[in-house]
Amino acid sequence: MPRRSVIAIACALAPCIAGVAWAIEPDLQRHNLVEYGRYLVILGDCAPCHTDSSGAPFGGGRSIETPFGNIRSPNITPDTETGIGAWTDEQFDNAVRHGIGRNGARLYPAMPYPWYTKMSRDEVLAMRAYLKTIAPVHNAVEANTLPFPFNIRTAMRFWDALFFTDGEFKPDAQKSPEWNRGAYLVQGPAHCGACHTPKNFLGGDKNSEFLRGSNLQGWFAPDITNDQTTGLGTWSITEVAAYLRNGHNAASGAVGPMAEEIAQSSAQMRAEDLMAIATYLKSLPGKDAATAQIDPHDPVMRAGEAIYRDVCSSCHGIDRKGVPQLFPSLADSPAVRAADPITLIRLVLRGARSVATDKEPTAPGMPSFGWQLDDAQVAAVLTYLRNVDKRAAPAVTADVVKKARRSLEARSD
Repeated sequence: MPRRSVIAIACALAPCIAGVAWAIEPDLQRHNLVEYGRYLVILGDCAPCHTDSSGAPFGGGRSIETPFGNIRSPNITPDTETGIGAWTDEQFDNAVRHGIGRNGARLYPAMPYPWYTKMSRDEVLAMRAYLKTIAPVHNAVEANTLPFPFNIRTAMRFWDALFFTDGEFKPDAQKSPEWNRGAYLVQGPAHCGACHTPKNFLGGDKNSEFLRGSNLQGWFAPDITNDQTTGLGTWSITEVAAYLRNGHNAASGAVGPMAEEIAQSSAQMRAEDLMAIATYLKSLPGKDAATAQIDPHDPVMRAGEAIYRDVCSSCHGIDRKGVPQLFPSLADSPAVRAADPITLIRLVLRGARSVATDKEPTAPGMPSFGWQLDDAQVAAVLTYLRNVDKRAAPAVTADVVKKARRSLEARSD
């Protein structure tokens, strides 16, 4: 073939090659396959789900709560009898990216294959190369513990037809490489939508409300779009990346499932990947729906202010600005004005300890006030906090707090 033709073909293919370079090629070329697979397992946040609190890493058996009942995560160590040691590459790829188990049965989306499908086969096999190096654990797990009729896996064929779109991530040529990398991570291995996107009654994503917050295991995974009131609109890209890296920034600290995600996944990600994620999230428009602010002279607001000054201000300050990296700023944290106040109610009733990371090892905690404040008082102080500053959110009622208190009392976590 003439040299000129070769050059012409190379030029024609260059945009296609560049389009995937941010995702796959540099890592597969520059890094050992096993090490790259280890990093992909971190990106995929695999360890928390596949490790029981009393078990060995990746040995499975952790109970995962879903709206339809609890299931148990499988063993993904290279044990040949109870793990994935005897699986073929094809079987592993089918499970991770296509939701099809080794025996051909459909998987449940608690295994986030609807997001992992955005990855390439090469990336998935790199993950397997790493998993082959970990210590095998002999632990037989019965994963499907859902009640009838949800335990019938055949129904997942219909679920997949309705809600699962198979296929790798396609970069947007109109966007920057950093934006595309962030979009790939959020939509793919990091599977942020699994927690932060609202679900319909069948458990499928409400794509029209992508990443605008959803209830999860007794918490509310907040809006992580650029919404000015309930989302990340008041945070800079650097502040979003700092939160993902450290578990804290000037406005907020991670608790609950997000604390676990940060400790096991995003705190171990490369700085450039965190900045890419933040860049992408900041580009997503929120609802920015206005809510009428409650009159500061309303009796509930006045009661809430008095309770705040008496109980909360010693840590969070009279101005509600908190202490950066230590006590969250209740004036600036979007979680305060979340669509569902269950996380706020939970924090007041039960308290919580924030995540500890290498960058922020203190892990400050909030004590429980459930013994001290009744339902009406909790509702008042939260209504006050959600409406005292420039942005507003619906009032919290005593009935909502009462219901949440009962629900939390029934939970072991």
